[in-house]
Amino acid sequence: MHYPIAVAGLKRDLPLFPISDELQIAAFIMLGDQELTVACASGPSLEKGPPEYATMLTAEAKGIPLIHEMARQAGAARYFVARKKMKLYMGEALEVDVQSITTAGMQKLFLTEEDAALMQGRRILIVDDVISTGKSLEALEKLVEKAGGIVVGRAAVLAEGEAAERTDITFLEPLPLFNKAGEAI
Repeated sequence: MHYPIAVAGLKRDLPLFPISDELQIAAFIMLGDQELTVACASGPSLEKGPPEYATMLTAEAKGIPLIHEMARQAGAARYFVARKKMKLYMGEALEVDVQSITTAGMQKLFLTEEDAALMQGRRILIVDDVISTGKSLEALEKLVEKAGGIVVGRAAVLAEGEAAERTDITFLEPLPLFNKAGEAI
């Protein structure tokens, strides 16, 4: 089963995947789709909707192509990525727990010591491919707060399910959730 969607002027068929016995989600994967990534990064809601910001933050990994292209189009020299694994080169990294709808079990996000220092006092736009439950957003917001940065906006390509009703996020298109028969709910 697939869900057809038009986003940033492009059409894609998203495969449906069960996340429980009663619920399915449409898998929106920008990794490897350069045309979609470029179009979404220049989408009017992402470009004009968020307030003025100094730099951007995303979580590893699916948000990386989007934030990279947004930074490239904006002429920004730098953006930040919260990593899923701690590496030795990260220094005294900041860390938070997150329980994402698409990941089994609890995971952690890490912000390098260097990135945290650079983020202090700066206006940060949080960027993601899809906002669903908001748990990843909350984790990223906690990292910004721990680093002394200021979250000034939250932007995504898609807002899934009830997230589309949120007034504190900017997104290009809503994305429904699906029952086990593949019907939008």
